Amino acid sequence: MNQDLSNSISAVGVNGLLSIVISLICIALAWWALQQVKLDLVVRHPKGPQGKLLHLLLAVVLGRFVAEFLIDYITWSQMIRYMF
Repeated sequence: MNQDLSNSISAVGVNGLLSIVISLICIALAWWALQQVKLDLVVRHPKGPQGKLLHLLLAVVLGRFVAEFLIDYITWSQMIRYMF
């Protein structure tokens, strides 16, 4: 019984760590991709602190959406084994 509980806790820990890593990678990729967006068309001073903060927030939001999709996809693909 303790072995089953230990395996469950270990699996939850691995899933949590995987989610963190995927989220950080997706945020970094979103930051990199947003470097090509011309914020000077929307923001008055894109090189100022507010422009940089907006850039960071956009990267976090976009990266989180992509990470959420990837994490859901991984979870769904793991659930397929219970179908048969």
